[in-house]
Amino acid sequence: MRWIHAAGRGLLVLVVILTGHVASGAGTGGGSAQGRGPLTLATAGDLTGYLGPLLEDWNRTHPGERVTLVELPDSADETHAQMTTDLRGGDRGRFDVLNIDVNWTPEFAAAGWIRPLPRDRFPLKTFLPPVVDTATYDGRLYAVPYVTNAGLLLYRKDVLAAEGVPPPRTWAELERAARTVAPKHGLDGYAGQFLPYEGLTVNAAEAVYSAGGTILGDEGSRVTVNSAGAREGIAFLARGVREGWIPEEALTYKEEESKRAFQEGRLLFLRNWPYAYVAASAEGSRVAGRVGAVPLPGPDGPGTSVLGGSNLAVNTHARHLDSAARLIAYLTSEPVQRRVLTRGALPPVRAALYEDPALVRDFPYLPTLRQSVLAAAPRPKSARYDQVSLVVQAVVRDAMTGRETPEAAVRRLARELAAVSSR
Repeated sequence: MRWIHAAGRGLLVLVVILTGHVASGAGTGGGSAQGRGPLTLATAGDLTGYLGPLLEDWNRTHPGERVTLVELPDSADETHAQMTTDLRGGDRGRFDVLNIDVNWTPEFAAAGWIRPLPRDRFPLKTFLPPVVDTATYDGRLYAVPYVTNAGLLLYRKDVLAAEGVPPPRTWAELERAARTVAPKHGLDGYAGQFLPYEGLTVNAAEAVYSAGGTILGDEGSRVTVNSAGAREGIAFLARGVREGWIPEEALTYKEEESKRAFQEGRLLFLRNWPYAYVAASAEGSRVAGRVGAVPLPGPDGPGTSVLGGSNLAVNTHARHLDSAARLIAYLTSEPVQRRVLTRGALPPVRAALYEDPALVRDFPYLPTLRQSVLAAAPRPKSARYDQVSLVVQAVVRDAMTGRETPEAAVRRLARELAAVSSR
């Protein structure tokens, strides 16, 4: 995923690179004898340009801990590859503090690449509760949430109002409107992010979770996907393509392609991250003023979104640990989190901001997003998450294109995930 939103233009990845290294002190947490010093902050996907001014403010007030901004690739896969290659390189790696995709925390922690952090150094109680879980592994805090995200269902308010149809709360209501209302207005019915990449894993997990299923348990050591909920969730996606209310073109969509289709007035419903609501509502959009947002529907009512976002973590071999912790505290402070939203279009982790009247006026989707985040669940936790995601993408793709039935797809998922977990 690419992120100017958290998701989500997919992932905003920040990497703080501290000068030099220390071979000792691994796993000791925050500030220590390593003290303070200059930092380098690398970012992938800062496409709104909000981060530079934040760092200028930091540099002005912290002249002995200046941060230099460096950019990594926009692609989450490329950023992950660069990070893991560097972290495997030993104690002189470039990356000392990393803002990692929320689903990378278990992998990086299990590999020993990032150090546990002291909970009392950071204002975790002020965050939306589910986001803290994405920063933990094996009962310990290995990162600090920086931005969050949850999927929303965007819809055409004008079209539903003309038909006297309320926004859908269930899959049946979504299917009915996508199948009958959309064609009357020359629209395709429903789309998400269905190209085989991380976005398809997210969409598939949301469908499975919404139907009451799970994929993995016990930090990835147990495969739980072979269930009625998983079959129902994958069947929902496969049925949409088979019956045509999910257009075949949607099988090529990532975040940007799906946003563009909705923004150009070609879709009735779209599952995407909140940034797509902002873009579709902005001046110049063909559907500006005609966009609504509700939580993702499920079989019998509101469904379950997957949590997006990114977490700040510290390399096991980082130098200047106190500066790293101070920078993390700065980036997660209330004033900076406010600017993360207003200047960067990224959903903050601070709970109080979602109830701020001025922010709600400017970002009317915030109450819906808060509801979605509070009901959201993390992607399957696994130290081998990259392999888990590839398996989910391949199998769900085959189900959506009709190569496998949902029942056969779930059995295959169980087998292949078990093989990944046993490696």
